[in-house]
Amino acid sequence: MKNILVRLSVLLAFLLSGSVTSLASSDSSSTLVYTFDIKEMIAPPVWRTTKNAINEAEKLNADLIIIHMNTYGGTLDDADSIRTKILTTNIPVYVFIDKNAASAGALISIACDSIFMAPGSSIGAATVVNQTGEQMPDKYQSYMRSMMRATAEAKNRNPDIAQAMVDPKVSVPGISDSGQVLTFTVSEAIRHNYCEGQVEGIPELLEHAGLDDYTLVKHELSATDTVIGWLINPFVSGILIMLIIGGIYFELQTPGIGFPLAAAVVAAVLYFAPLYLEGLAANWEIIIFIIGVILIAIEIFAIPGFGVAGVLGLVLMITGLTLSMVSNIETDNITVNLSQITKALSIVIIAFFLAIAGSIYLSKKLFTSHAFGNLALTKTQQAGEGYTSASKEYQNMIGRNATAYTDLRPAGKIIVDNELFDATARTGMIEKNSEVVVTGYTNAQLVVKKI
Repeated sequence: MKNILVRLSVLLAFLLSGSVTSLASSDSSSTLVYTFDIKEMIAPPVWRTTKNAINEAEKLNADLIIIHMNTYGGTLDDADSIRTKILTTNIPVYVFIDKNAASAGALISIACDSIFMAPGSSIGAATVVNQTGEQMPDKYQSYMRSMMRATAEAKNRNPDIAQAMVDPKVSVPGISDSGQVLTFTVSEAIRHNYCEGQVEGIPELLEHAGLDDYTLVKHELSATDTVIGWLINPFVSGILIMLIIGGIYFELQTPGIGFPLAAAVVAAVLYFAPLYLEGLAANWEIIIFIIGVILIAIEIFAIPGFGVAGVLGLVLMITGLTLSMVSNIETDNITVNLSQITKALSIVIIAFFLAIAGSIYLSKKLFTSHAFGNLALTKTQQAGEGYTSASKEYQNMIGRNATAYTDLRPAGKIIVDNELFDATARTGMIEKNSEVVVTGYTNAQLVVKKI
């Protein structure tokens, strides 16, 4: 009785919040079945959906979880996370394969307690490939083979068949010939204990499982879940990185604080916030990114050239962006998933260089194209056209004392005989109101040093 009251109270809360979208029955004594979909490429958003769905099912004390699947696969690390979540829940998990459970989808399906397939469906073809479809080196295949084998053993299925779905070199007598990656049709999967039955849909699945009195609860993504899932997509993360780097680049090229910096800050918030909420980005990873930005700013404004501070700042920025995309490393059990880090680093590096190249190209177009109103002068000013040079006046100021009107970082303004002049510090930074002496003249600016 107590369990029924708990279930009713939690179910009522979910109904009021809008998380539950369909109920097949309202009898509190019936079997509570919780369902969610995996109908896209396996990626961080799918892992987030699976995690949230299983957590909600556990809060509801559900009796059964059903995954409605149709996928060609996806990223191995996210599939492994989903597999682990399924294996560790105390609630039985069934999967209904509606057409496809390939690659990572096969791994997830094998982790379930029961597999049901629609007519014309298939399961298998779990060879690890890269983004171009080429087969990855054997160390990746070995890792996938071990996961498939261990998962099959955990669910009392033939582990050799699971391995044959990954490696064409694995031969299973009477089932798979060497040289071909194994994929099962519905009848083949049933015959070899990789499918419990052929069904047309979830209602028929429940009937096949002997359940005729049940409450069906379907997981529905909230607006927040949808936005977060979209933002943590690797492609979107790459775009945000480009906006961060591009905004910082443009801001460093222009005086004051303007739109480029605002765009970079907004992009950084959109990049780090969902990763932080997902438990991927830790505080220290965000902090080292900020320190990296500060070091680069110091290198540009306070230290002429590009030295140790600039290189260190660049390394810290890339490190912060990369590690924020992967699972946190526990200090008591350091297990680094190199595939995760490699993928994240590749995204950051590619986005970084695209941002720099794009920023350089756009800066030239913005300041030289007629389409933007000739924001910069592209014509030389010839003396024959009436233009004159004040270089002699500036040359005569060499050796005179002046006062820094602004901070020189290294450029700024100075006051000479109550007149303002552009100036550049010869070395380092000069604070406002400091006494300086003019030591030279170059590029229409006085060169000064602190007295």
